[in-house]
Amino acid sequence: MEELIELRASITAGNYHEALRIVDELEEMSVEDKLNKIYSYMVILLLHLIKQTAEKKTTRSWNNSILNSVEQIARVNKRRKSGGYYAKEEVMQEIIDDAFPRALRDAALEAFGGAYLEEDLQEMLDPASIKARAMNLLREKQSSDS
Repeated sequence: MEELIELRASITAGNYHEALRIVDELEEMSVEDKLNKIYSYMVILLLHLIKQTAEKKTTRSWNNSILNSVEQIARVNKRRKSGGYYAKEEVMQEIIDDAFPRALRDAALEAFGGAYLEEDLQEMLDPASIKARAMNLLREKQSSDS
């Protein structure tokens, strides 16, 4: 809110250079908010993919969480007016890589009733294939929305 007050004051004073700097800052804050939301949904997506892989089973609830996460990531990532995406594939891969350790930690608490530590659970998995599956689900959703 403070930024908007500063922006109005800069425009009123004719200080357009400062106004543009504030607009850039607001835009950066908006994109960062979108990326944080994508990260949160990515943790949930990866958590359920990890549990499916480790336990070699799935549930309707896990499938629903996966679907919901993919849909929400696609929704948040889509630029409404200008088209395109906030996070292109390279950035999305970085988010997947960043979210994986958190998802693994959460999955260790849930998979097999919490019987395994993160390290033990990770030994049961191929993290690269889980990350690739997440990316493929996101690509499929993006192409079906196009």
